Amino acid sequence: MRDNRAPQARRMALSGFLEEKKDLLWAGLWLFGISCTAAWLELFLNAPARARVEAAFANTLLGALLVVFAALLLGWGIALALVTLERRHQRTPYLALTFALNILRSVPQMVGMLVGYALITALILRDALPSTLAQIMMTSLITALFVFQEVVDLIRERVKHYEQLEFVNALLVCGIPPLVIINREILLKNSMSHLIQKSVALFGRAIFLICSIDFIISVGLSTDVSLSNLPATLGSMLASLDSKQDILVIGSVLSEPGMFGSLFFEHLQGVSVAFLIVFTLFCVHRISTGLTDRYRL
Repeated sequence: MRDNRAPQARRMALSGFLEEKKDLLWAGLWLFGISCTAAWLELFLNAPARARVEAAFANTLLGALLVVFAALLLGWGIALALVTLERRHQRTPYLALTFALNILRSVPQMVGMLVGYALITALILRDALPSTLAQIMMTSLITALFVFQEVVDLIRERVKHYEQLEFVNALLVCGIPPLVIINREILLKNSMSHLIQKSVALFGRAIFLICSIDFIISVGLSTDVSLSNLPATLGSMLASLDSKQDILVIGSVLSEPGMFGSLFFEHLQGVSVAFLIVFTLFCVHRISTGLTDRYRL
């Protein structure tokens, strides 16, 4: 009689591996989807439009990565400042910094970013930000100002959790400085999984905010402002006239199903831009969820 236990064990092992490594699975699916999209654009989209989509996609990813980097730096530094002030019982500067953070937290993200982008536009019109990289860095810094407090809250929560454990007091008795304990022992050695998960979540949030604000600016502002050499992103590409016409055709498919095939050939620019935004956000969300499940955060 044939023994089916070995194949069943292999299936269970594979299922357990995929369940445990969902973040890696979705990262691989994202890379595969982006590669297939790039190959399809290479075959069926004209070179100028393809170059614009590729530049917009690269600028969006670069801007989101810079947002994560800036948010980690700001959040880490301000969290350490708050912990130090609280530890030293310096009430006045602690309350002042907390009040400033609460004021910034109360500003709606879209409103604050619109104001920041208006300032960046003014700088660009005065040639104060001549390069594309400088413009992306400034827009990323503006975006980071409205998301970095998530890093502050995470670091303060981790420090408060570990300060209740005995090993922190033991390290203090050994003469190790408090900042070394926080940075090395608490954050780097015992909270890296939390920081990685938060970075991935911020990456997705940054893509959403960048695309949303660029779409609003490209659609809602005057022609002079929208053509002030702001770096192209997927959001501004989605707001372009060609992409909007392509997106409108998707609605027409509901009444004329025969037009579905033409979406991926005749209206490829708008469809590909919309797909890159939605697919990237969905995969990043699944990667973040997978990290949470893996590390039981």
